[in-house]
Formats: sequence, structure tokens, C-alpha cells
Amino acid sequence: MTTHQALAPAENSSLPSLLPPTFTNWFAGRGWAPRPHQLDCLGAGLAGRSHLLIAPTGGGKTLAGFLPSLVDLYHQADAGTPHDGLHTLYISPLKALAVDIARNLEMPVSQMTLPITMGTRTGDTPSNRRQRQKTHPPHLLLTTPEQLALLLANKDAEAFFGKLRCVILDEIHAIVNQKRGHLMALGLARLRALSPGVRFTGLSATVPDPQPLLDFLTPQFVAGAQPAQLIRAKGGAIPKVSLLNSEERIPWSGHSARHAMAEMYDAIKDAKLTLIFVNTRNQAEITFQELWRINDDNLPIALHHGSLDVGRRRKVEAAMARGELRAVVCTSTLDLGIDWGDVDLVIQIGAPKGASRLTQRIGRANHRMNEPSSALLVPANRIDVLECIAAQEAIREGQLDGEFWRGGALDVLAQHIMGMACAAPFDADDLYKEVISAAPYSDLSRLQFDRVLEFVSTGGYALKNYERYRRLVLRDGKWQVRNPQVAQQYRMNVGTIVEAPALNVRLGSKKGPIRGGRKLGEVEEWFVEWLNPGDTFLFAGELLRLETVTVTDVIVSRAKGGSPKVPSWQGGKFPLSTYLADRVRTMIHTPGEWHNYPEPVQDWLRIQQEKSIIPGPDQLLIETFPYGFEKGQHALDGRPTRGSARNGRHFLVCYPFDGQLAQQTLGMLLTRRLERLGKQPIGFVPTEYALSIWARQDMSDLDMDALFDEDMLGDDLEAWLQESILMKRTFRNCAIIAGLIERRFPGQEKTGRQVTFSADLIYDVLRDHEPDHILLQAAWDDAAGGYLDLKRLSGLLARVRGKLVHKALDRVSPLAVPVMLEVNREPILGEAQDAMLAAISDDIVDIAMGTDVP
Repeated sequence: MTTHQALAPAENSSLPSLLPPTFTNWFAGRGWAPRPHQLDCLGAGLAGRSHLLIAPTGGGKTLAGFLPSLVDLYHQADAGTPHDGLHTLYISPLKALAVDIARNLEMPVSQMTLPITMGTRTGDTPSNRRQRQKTHPPHLLLTTPEQLALLLANKDAEAFFGKLRCVILDEIHAIVNQKRGHLMALGLARLRALSPGVRFTGLSATVPDPQPLLDFLTPQFVAGAQPAQLIRAKGGAIPKVSLLNSEERIPWSGHSARHAMAEMYDAIKDAKLTLIFVNTRNQAEITFQELWRINDDNLPIALHHGSLDVGRRRKVEAAMARGELRAVVCTSTLDLGIDWGDVDLVIQIGAPKGASRLTQRIGRANHRMNEPSSALLVPANRIDVLECIAAQEAIREGQLDGEFWRGGALDVLAQHIMGMACAAPFDADDLYKEVISAAPYSDLSRLQFDRVLEFVSTGGYALKNYERYRRLVLRDGKWQVRNPQVAQQYRMNVGTIVEAPALNVRLGSKKGPIRGGRKLGEVEEWFVEWLNPGDTFLFAGELLRLETVTVTDVIVSRAKGGSPKVPSWQGGKFPLSTYLADRVRTMIHTPGEWHNYPEPVQDWLRIQQEKSIIPGPDQLLIETFPYGFEKGQHALDGRPTRGSARNGRHFLVCYPFDGQLAQQTLGMLLTRRLERLGKQPIGFVPTEYALSIWARQDMSDLDMDALFDEDMLGDDLEAWLQESILMKRTFRNCAIIAGLIERRFPGQEKTGRQVTFSADLIYDVLRDHEPDHILLQAAWDDAAGGYLDLKRLSGLLARVRGKLVHKALDRVSPLAVPVMLEVNREPILGEAQDAMLAAISDDIVDIAMGTDVP
């Protein structure tokens, strides 16, 4: 928030009387005037009314949030009764944003000589300063959700927050539907109890449906509570969003957009400062290297993503603020509204996966409300072209995509209960009423609350005999921590962000029981979560079979021939929004609109219509066809050939257009059914739009209605989860958040492998002795809502029931080309891999598009 961006030019009218003369003179002296929505926020704030402000980037949201506090503190000081203690708490999802806002607030406070003190409190704040803040709190404290939880767990919390008047929640849309948001919601409920007159202000730029955010700001089941007021900013220029129609050949698959690097580089040269957004850290590294390779003008280009050292990221941010950079390649680390510098162009490489996310990223360019931001969308492949067009149209129409709102997480509730006990003994009835006043927990039953409380106090039925899990005791009708050491452990482990550890990949020893031998490298745990013993995958240039997973290692053996059963895949980690998926489905199924698309895309869809089927928007197209390799050759060892030769493969490809997570789970379940049907499935690969399964036996004779029946979400799902590593890893995260397993101790920290070992032991105990344990339920909720996307998969299966369209083909279809190329796209680097993929690509395209020579 820089002042020239937050304020409009002064108009020929007197400033509203809500503003004291000191503020009026300050505005007028600079030729500025507050915007109407800023005055609406001032009125609501001074009346003690919680409110949600939705305003475009550059609309002065931050000033609107702080203005009531600045004016109220001014009035109190002017009346000779200056506010004593903390007045306003500002909470940001980013530490850097809190620091940035504090820096920008200093200017109006100092220029108006307001008697207001400010401070920031993040994980980087020195301990001596944090201690001073407790004893001498500033009027305005800018902090993060984790620091709020720590402050509330302090025995002096009631005194510290007793005079709090306002809480400002910046970028509220980015956090409320996550576990960090659930923890924050419980913290807000406690703040209402400590300071009943406190009001909440939510600030957001991209909200398709404001009601969940209004509920978040409004106490539930509290008699006489006023609902939060919705304030919308008027105006705001429509962004200028262009689609790069590259003169180079648009790839059929892949996510790097190498074909368009030269054209992107030209756009960077024409701009002052460009943010280049990609969807994964891997893409960020590749894009940065490609741009440096062609950077003949030696432009200052930087890289920014979450895996980089925090010191390096801060240097990049400082250089941006000083105007020393021309471009920054970044991931979601720069999605939120920090004013780094004079950004005048945003480039999005690949499909954005959501209109709201794209709107957020575009907002980083040109922080001036009445001037349009400029963005360039660069499709990485032909499917991306359609999604980018869909997103472009959504932005032009002002449409945003919503999301499924999850109920409050039980592991987060366990952490909060522990924190409340650290602050002071509590009555269970009172705490339950407080908890359900928080919107994410408004549906929490008393039975569930009591089960979570029992877990926090004893560990639950299966663990209650172990001393270390008894953390709370009941004395005189109130729950309190068992000893000071328990409280110390809580404070050292607070928070909901759990880093995924990496595991060593080791060749198994052939002597005796399988043990780890030579190390081949490391893989992140998320990859192993989707494997079962016996599955094969490519790593370090070799085809490997998973034998077992230990605390520290993935034990593998070399596999001979065949294809990887569960290949890795590249692409965006963000889930494709339902809104964009629906639009893309409609685009493909509306031939009358095809003339608006680039010629290669037109040809692709037209030939699909000729050679196979373009299904209706509510139909699910399933194609089956043979596609094989020359006898004795591995998939990546030579040029594939058409047909159903003895060493070939039979493919089933369907096109749900429902996102990679849901289709990944669908692939897992379908392969189990195909195994039972004797089709000998070998593997599958999902993309955001399609799912390809390959097997040794022909699948064209199957009853597709039975294969895709919704009952797969019953026994098939349960049986797969029993075997998979996914549930153990999900349980580990829940156990960490709930405080059952501690990562940090005084003077030391457990390694990820030590944490995993502890979690696996407890998981096995609970599965055997208390299968309905509250943390097993929390792990299932996480898996169903996040990793598996069961709600979306269930909706997909219901949507297409009775609307399956099966087409048996003798060759690959044009629509199948992108997902067929992903089958062969493995993490093997080098020119040889590029050459082999190019040969495979040419052959598949020739066959699908009918340009091959028999």
C-alpha cells in the first residue's frame, strides 16, 4: 500500500465529517481524496461493525482497513485519554506482507504526527523484542496466524488482548479454507471472549461468493451478534489480458513453453518490470534457465520460489522494491498483494487452473485502481490454449471460480484446545460454545468436541496408558496442562504447516531380508505415497520396482522390460477449478465456436470429430484402441508402432475434464477393477483433462457402465487405502498438527524420518486397537478432501451416469494425443530423452491425425 495508489485525486467537494481536520488537511495538502469504499469502512469501523471489503488491486484496501483505527486512536489521544495497550491486530498469511504494510503505514503516521505506536511480530522477530511487546504492546501489531496462536496460549493473554478493538485480516480469501484459516478462526473466537467489543475487518480482491467470508467474520450462535457488513468498491479497470499466439509450433503436451521463450523475452524487453508466473517450482527453474540462455541483453532477471533459501528470496524482493530488476520468474510465493515495485506486466506460463488465481496474479501489475493491469497468457500446449481462452473470457466477464468449503479440521481443534489450556484452566462447556461460534466449526457436535478433548488429555483409548500422551488434567471442574514442560512443547510446535520430508532411494540387497544398499538419490514423499509394493517407476534413468518403504528409505530393485506401472507426471500442482473445467468442456463440445481458436487447435478438434466422437457436455467419452512397440523394445528405446502386437499395449482413455487429483484417484480405482476382470492393467497416467490406462488385454469389450459405476467409492476405495502409503503419511501430518508427535524439542529438532517412524508406529497401533480414533478420522477427511478429491470424483461419476459414450478405435485418436505423450514423459534429462520423445510425439501425431503412411 503506497499512498499514491490508495487515494484518488481530490474532487471539488468537502471531505466527509468523519475525518478529523488533521486527516483532511493531510489529504488535501497532497491533492488526494479518500475513495467511497474507504469512507464506508471508516463509518462501519467507528460504529464498531465488522465488515468485509472487496476491492480490486490498487483500490486502497489496506488503508481502508487501517483508517478507522487511525482515526479512533487520534480521537482518544485528542480527548486526553490515549489508548493504553493493543488497539489493532493486523494478521497476514505472509510474514513479508506484514513487514511491508508496517513500512508503508509509517509514512502517514509520521507525516500527520499521530501519537500511534506500531510493531511487527513474526517468526523472524528477535525474542527480546517479542518480550517487550508483551509488556509494552504497541497500538498496532502486525503479525501472522501462528503468532496469534502463540500469543493466545500465553498466561497473560487476557491482559494483552483485553483492550483490543479491531482485527484486520488481509488477503482473507487466501487462508480461510485452509488449516491455517481454521486455526485463525478459533483464535478469533477466543479474541471475542477476551475482548467482547472487538470488530473484525476482512480485506480481499478476488471473491466469487462473499458469504463464507462474511460468516467467517461473524460470530455464530451468539445472541444479538450483528452479521458482518459487505462493502464493495465500485469501479476498477478491466485487465488487458492477451493470449500469446506463438508463431512457433504449439506442442501437443508438456508444461515448459520452451517454444515461446523468444517471444516472452521480447515482451520482457518492452516492459519495465515483469512477473513471470508458473505453477510449479520445477517449471520456475526451467523457465529461469531458458530465459538466461537467450538473455543476450544481459537483463537483470531473478528467480523466486518456496524452495529457495529465505535470504535469497528477501534479496530478490528488496531488488524488486528498488526497481533494480526487469523480470522475476516466480510461483505462488508472489501471488499475494505485496507492493514490490513498478510491475507493469504479468506473464502466466501454462494454464492458470482458476480464474480467481489468474485475477490475483494479474493484480500484481499496475497497482492503480482506474488503470488496467496488463497480462500475457502463454499456453504451454494445445489443451492449455483452450483453458487460457476460457480464463481470458472469464476475466473479461468478471467471473470468478469458487471452491468447496471444508469444515474445521479436527487436528487443528486439538492444537487449539491444547493452547487454551496453556493460557489458563478452562471449562469444557464454555470452550465448546466458543469453538462453535467460529464459522468453520459451527457444525461441530458436542460428541466430536468431547472426543477431541479426550484425545488431547489422554491420547485416546489405545494410548491412554502411556504417560507421554497424558497432557491435560481435570481439577476443580476445569481442564489444565499437566505440567510446564507440556506447555513448553506446545509453544515450540504450534502451527499447521508441515514440510514433507524426502526419502532415500536405495537398491535392495539380494541376501536375506530386503535391506537398503547403494543410494540412487532422493524423492519427495508425496511421490511414494501413490505407490504400492510391486509398482514400477522411472528414476535416475532406470526402471525400478518398489519393494518396501522404511523409515528413511525407499527400497527398490531393478525391473526388466515393460512400462512403469505408475509413472510420474509433470504439470501444475494447483487443482483445475470446476468453473474452468466446465468452460473448457463446453468449448470442445461447441463446434460453432472452433473458428475462434488458433488453427492448430481447430484442426485438432475437427479431425477428432471425423475420426472419433465429440461428446456432449454432459457425456463422458471413453476410447479404446491398441498401440504397441516393436518386439523386444522398451517404450523409450525406440520408435513406437501402431497395432496390437504381442508386446504392444491396449489403451483405455477417458476425458472427464475434472482435474488431475480426481482423475488420479479414478485411475487407482479403475486399475483395481480391471485387475479383477483379468485385463492385466500395467499403469495409468492422469492429466487435468484426461485419464489413460494401459493393459496387456483388450478392454474394448468391457461393460463401461459397470466399470465406471459409483460403487467404486465403497469397497474398492477402502481396500486400496488399506494397502497404500498415503493414509500413513496423511496421518503423520495430522498427528504433528494435533501435537501427538512433536517435531521440536529444546535445543534439538527431530528429522523427518524420525517423525515418520513415530507416526507409523502409532498409526499401526490405532488401526489395530482403535480404528475410530479421532486422528484417523482427521486423516481420512484430509485424504478425501485434498489428496483424493473424492467430492469432485463423486460428482463426476454421478454426472456421467447413463451418459457414457464408448468408441472402439483401431488407432490413437487426436484427442488422446496429449495424454498419450504424458505416458512417455518421464524425469530423464538430456538430449537423448528429448530426441526419443520427439520421435514418439511425431509418430503418435501422425497416426492420430491420419498423416502416417501405412
